Amino acid sequence: MKHFRDEWIQEWCDENGWTDLFRERYNHYWAFPPGAVMPEPIPSEVLHLIKATKGFCTEERTWLTSAILISIISVVLSYLLKNPMPIVFAFAFGAVTSAKLEVEEI
Repeated sequence: MKHFRDEWIQEWCDENGWTDLFRERYNHYWAFPPGAVMPEPIPSEVLHLIKATKGFCTEERTWLTSAILISIISVVLSYLLKNPMPIVFAFAFGAVTSAKLEVEEI
């Protein structure tokens, strides 16, 4: 899952003089530091600070909203059908969502 918006990283690079930002893969950003001739990864401390400051990105908000809606619908369906299976499905979806929201090593 993508945990950062490219605009957030580009904004930090512009403020700190880093140039030519590119994303190697999800959550792995590289750029040229000031005066450097080789790109370096954006420091993980910076990525953690950006995440703490900016909060959830659009993809994360979508997953959270889906998990909440599925949970509410599952509770209603379990009550109406007198069957625990919708809640089991909601629990499984919540577990997957929770795992996807976990920020891997950066």
